Amino acid sequence: MWLVLCAHVGSPDTYFEGAAGPYPVRVVIRNPSVVPGLAQISVRLLVPHAVRRVLVLPVFWDPRTAAPPPPDLAQRVAGDSLLYSSALWLMSRGSYGVQVTVEGEAGTGLALVPVMAVATSRLALQKPLGAALLAFGAFLFAGAVTIIGAAVRESRLGPGVAPDWLRVRRARIAMGVSAVVLALAITAGRAWWNAVDAAYRTGLYEAPHARAILRVDRGDQILRVTLDPTSGRGSYPRRQWTPLVPDHGHLMHLFLVRDSLLDVFAHLHPVAVDSTTFETRLPPLPRGRYRLFGDIVDETGFAQTVVSTVEVTALGGPWRPSDADDAWTVAAVSGTPASTVTLEDGSTMSWDTPGTPIVVDHDASLHFVVKDPTGRPAELEPYMAMAGHAMVMRDDGAVFVHLHPEGNISLAALQTFALRQRGDTVRGLLSARLAATHVQMESVANAASVSFPYAFPKPGHYLIWVQVKRHGRILTGVFHADVQ
Repeated sequence: MWLVLCAHVGSPDTYFEGAAGPYPVRVVIRNPSVVPGLAQISVRLLVPHAVRRVLVLPVFWDPRTAAPPPPDLAQRVAGDSLLYSSALWLMSRGSYGVQVTVEGEAGTGLALVPVMAVATSRLALQKPLGAALLAFGAFLFAGAVTIIGAAVRESRLGPGVAPDWLRVRRARIAMGVSAVVLALAITAGRAWWNAVDAAYRTGLYEAPHARAILRVDRGDQILRVTLDPTSGRGSYPRRQWTPLVPDHGHLMHLFLVRDSLLDVFAHLHPVAVDSTTFETRLPPLPRGRYRLFGDIVDETGFAQTVVSTVEVTALGGPWRPSDADDAWTVAAVSGTPASTVTLEDGSTMSWDTPGTPIVVDHDASLHFVVKDPTGRPAELEPYMAMAGHAMVMRDDGAVFVHLHPEGNISLAALQTFALRQRGDTVRGLLSARLAATHVQMESVANAASVSFPYAFPKPGHYLIWVQVKRHGRILTGVFHADVQ
């Protein structure tokens, strides 16, 4: 069983690197594990500029909203003139677009960063605080009973007059009745709190379940992935399944990793049979049990990763890819991880590491340089409109994330926020318009290197698959990382 969190497995934070108008920025959003909750936002200027102020604003997915609230002012971090920080409340579960506005000498620039707000944990009450609250509650309980008894016994007596036995008796009866009433009120309050807590527990995020079945059809191994829309929870109150939208031209990005040796990797793009069923021709993968990770985005901009497994028991024949962007590779797991690997066309890919240990929650230098077989910088072609794609997985499967040079954000989520209209509250309208609208996607030309903004969320041993494209061929480099 693997931990499933939001858009990526075990990697809940959001990383974005791009342009806010004329200002290149890197935005990191530390998502809260509870909703409502505070998201910590940092905005770093990648190029020095004279900036007057940086504004941040969370906009919830709701096309009916007449006007968003005013933005918050991000504060400059002491000791770093290029770093700004702020904290924003995410009040509802679902899709947010955090607008980052930079105002300075070059004018005003705006960047939109999609964020998925889901509750993934329950905050426990610390024992010292619980003990203090219990003692304070007992003091208030005793004080309330004592005040009621004193009021009944002495409220109508003159100064210095001692209460008779009748007043004392009435006071004791009043104290007993008030103690019972207060105890019942406390019991009812505890029951109400337990009900609220139970409702919150059932609302903790869980991705839709996926079932993978392998069959043989005319010599081809066909992998069918079926989503169960009724099984997911927590992304929206009373969540309903909404149509999916293409991300980088595909409704699903499916990744397979052989479970035993972690030596086989495939990046496939299944074809939709219906709204919840996808099929793809499987490459001639070696036998074994495979982990499956499927990235999907619905028309609200909510991106998530479904997880499953499948057992491959036989080698397939000649492979006819279901999609031109499909690719797979086998890389032997060596004892000593290499910083330079040889790709299938004879070119090399090098991880330009800084030489310092990789630490949890610190910016990782994921910069890769590709050289042709002669040792000269290689010319990379756009692969699904990007300079490259990287998949990062911890060896136990507890972390899996699909990265782009812009970060781990979804292009489809950006499109949904950019193109939404008031009428998009009707299910299916936005997805139909997205399918009919050609959205210009950024591409690269003649680049010889590719970088991915990211910080590893947990310690452990990781594998990194980096995919680039040269001369129409998809090439995959495999690297290892130990995170402290």
